[in-house]
Amino acid sequence: MKKLILFSVALATLTVSCVSKKKYVELQNDLFRTEATLAETRSEKEAIEAEKRVLEDRMGRIQARVDEYNARINSLRSENDAMFSLDGKTPMSRNTKQKLEATLAKVNPEDLANAKTMEDSVNLAISYNLKKSISDGSPEQDEDISISVDKTVVMINVSDRLLFNTGSYQVSRNADGLLKKLAEVINAEPSVEVMIEGHTDPRSIRTGVLQDNWDLSVKRATSIVRILENKYSVSPEKLIAAGRSSYVPVVDNDSPENMAKNRRTRIVIIPDLDKFFAMIE
Repeated sequence: MKKLILFSVALATLTVSCVSKKKYVELQNDLFRTEATLAETRSEKEAIEAEKRVLEDRMGRIQARVDEYNARINSLRSENDAMFSLDGKTPMSRNTKQKLEATLAKVNPEDLANAKTMEDSVNLAISYNLKKSISDGSPEQDEDISISVDKTVVMINVSDRLLFNTGSYQVSRNADGLLKKLAEVINAEPSVEVMIEGHTDPRSIRTGVLQDNWDLSVKRATSIVRILENKYSVSPEKLIAAGRSSYVPVVDNDSPENMAKNRRTRIVIIPDLDKFFAMIE
């Protein structure tokens, strides 16, 4: 009986020992698998974090470009807000537009009614301001000075009776005030070119110093140019003298009044675009 008890105890001890070792091996295997999974997870995490850093760097560069483009767009929008179109072609600042509106408020309402486009309005304002600048405001000068603008070229027509005696190319003393003011306009704009054109009526002329109307028209132009240069300090490189004889009339030579209109000196001012708009002032 005693032997049977001892055998049972030994068998139980052996069984417990075997079960514990098997469990240990299983747990150890579980640990290895867990450590392997953890290592794999760490590796995947590091790869994901590295990819994240690459993506963040790329997103940063993209955002910087977006910010740059937005800044450029805002700059262009600001520039565009400061400008408006002159008949869809030529830009004009809002400041110049305000000056234009102020000038147009002073012009003859009938003339303003004939200004159908923005270009017409600009031309009208420039004509108005230039006429104020060079004339003395008298009815005689108002009638004998006309100004027109075509494609930013300003043309001032001055009747001969303000500048010359009939058949002469000697400039009248009465023209001093007009030429002085004209010189001030020219000298105020360094970039402009000015062409002085002499025009006659078709009546023939021939004297000891004049061969024909070509000669008279050229000598009248050069007489004006010399006064502008020598008396009023206009830079000679700005000036062009030209004679057109009787071949570019403004009206038909069918009456003494019309021939008087054709006897004129035309002053052609050719500014650059910025200086053209400056004439609105």
